[in-house]
Amino acid sequence: MVGMLSFLLFAGALQVDIGELLRQKWEVTVYATVGVFISTALVGALSYCILGWLGLKMQLIYCLLFGALISPTDPIAVIGMLRNAAAPKSLEVQIAGESLFNDGIGVVLFAVLLEMATGHHTTYIPDAISLFATETIGGAIFGLVIGWIAYRILKSIDNYQIEILVTLSLVTGGYALASAINISGPIAIVVAGLLIGNHGRKFAMSEVTRNNLAMFWELIDVILNSVLFVLMGLELLVLQLSLTHVLAAVAAIFIVLLSRFVSIGTPMRLLAFRKKFSLSTLIIMTWGGLRGGIAVALALSLPVGYERNIIIAITYGVVVFSVLVQGLTFKSLINPNLILIQNKGGQNVH
Repeated sequence: MVGMLSFLLFAGALQVDIGELLRQKWEVTVYATVGVFISTALVGALSYCILGWLGLKMQLIYCLLFGALISPTDPIAVIGMLRNAAAPKSLEVQIAGESLFNDGIGVVLFAVLLEMATGHHTTYIPDAISLFATETIGGAIFGLVIGWIAYRILKSIDNYQIEILVTLSLVTGGYALASAINISGPIAIVVAGLLIGNHGRKFAMSEVTRNNLAMFWELIDVILNSVLFVLMGLELLVLQLSLTHVLAAVAAIFIVLLSRFVSIGTPMRLLAFRKKFSLSTLIIMTWGGLRGGIAVALALSLPVGYERNIIIAITYGVVVFSVLVQGLTFKSLINPNLILIQNKGGQNVH
């Protein structure tokens, strides 16, 4: 969570078009906030019931922790899948933007719940809400500040090796400083990444720097995701897994998909005054919500114990299904005749 998360989020943020993102700001904001809370609560409640029925007794707070780590979608996996499937630009930005910001929101929610679960913070709801608001708003402001500083540095030099090092310093130093002053490092890095990936790439970099920076961060993402999956595999070797754990993982797959469907469908209803969404769009966004390295990183960051073993096992099942099944079959869902988003004014966007 500390060593890799910031790099994964920055790599994803660099690839998002902020102009298109701003045009979809209401959809992305509601999906990334309301959607994450709905999904976390639903996954937590259903997991608590199913795990108890299977004989895997786990406290509700840990079931909610699983909901918080599995609800956010993985931006890198999602962006790669969308581009491979040649999805419409509006849909690509909507899903990718939601994926990027719901990671930041999900990580903050995960951190708050973890403090409650381990007794490091009061469990009073007002205090939890205050902590959440402070971390998210403070993280966004801090991200703008460090992103602007890095942009000014990049604009003053023309050497791609040094500019890549500047982005590395931004990610490592910015995340560490945000954590030290108790604001959200993930949200800060996402905001800084959006600034560098758009304004910085356009006004502060040469063509050579843009190409090398893109290749560098793509490689970083591939390496770190590979390492995370290896770590997850090594963890499974030392866990005491049983048929019950396998059944719990299978059940978790259906729970997560159902929760994704509800957590996307509910915001769509809330946004109906602005835009009408077709059922096919809801299905595509549900199936396109891939889980990946970030969920793995959060699961591995849990303190050693009985609950950690269960959460790692079911997280592994959900992530593997997401990448291998959802990721490989998503392209068949991208059909111009299936995707129809009808604006209130009557304009159809395919």
